Amino acid sequence: MTNTTEERAEEKRGAAGAVQSVDRAVSVLEILARLGEAGVTEIADELGVHKSTAFRLLGVLENRGLVGQERDRGKYYLGAGVLRLAGAAAIRLDISQEGAPVCRALADETGETANIAVLDADAAVNIMQARGAAAVTAFNWLGRRTALHATASGKVLLAHLSGERRERLVTRKLPRFTEHTITTSAELRQQLETAAERGFAYSCEELEIGLNAVASPVRGHDGAVIGAIGVSGPAYRMAQSRLPDLAEYAVKTAEELSRRMGFPG
Repeated sequence: MTNTTEERAEEKRGAAGAVQSVDRAVSVLEILARLGEAGVTEIADELGVHKSTAFRLLGVLENRGLVGQERDRGKYYLGAGVLRLAGAAAIRLDISQEGAPVCRALADETGETANIAVLDADAAVNIMQARGAAAVTAFNWLGRRTALHATASGKVLLAHLSGERRERLVTRKLPRFTEHTITTSAELRQQLETAAERGFAYSCEELEIGLNAVASPVRGHDGAVIGAIGVSGPAYRMAQSRLPDLAEYAVKTAEELSRRMGFPG
């Protein structure tokens, strides 16, 4: 039996109303995330709806554990259910998975080898690599642990550690890999401060002769630095004069990956 025109119109209105309710419910969560807490009147004003509509939306969200209410003041706030959903989303937002397309894009844009690194105790470990058209080496950095003080990614990761942990790593013995390796705590601190201020770090033949690199921090949903992404290549092509231009690519790519990881920016 086919639906009549009137029945189809009623179904369409019902579907539109359901979509509008979902949109408003999401808006309530965004309002509470922004304000921290709010009453029914304040939420209704933000939504541009009657108080009764706002109250019904809050009731549904409260039943689902997505909002809570301070009974003595009548204020609503984000509930523990939001943390449950956020935790599930965080598991999906794996940096290696989310980083694959942006790492490839960075390699394509620069022509060099792009890498994503994360902190592994007292070293940086490369978890993603993509080679650009101009890359001349087939060396695989995946899984390789590299010294924090002698690499661009390592300096980025060091620069954003908590003070006590950073100081412990900065003041230990810094092995020399080349004549350009930083081996004094004072010089390393200065470079880390600069890296934190400008949003990227360089390494110029500090790990290997003939190898230069630049990297920028990747942030998670809470703003904490969870990795570094950058490019590396031969010093004759990635000369120091070219590094500022490559840093712009690294910063832009790091910002894109940070957004993918939930950082609002």
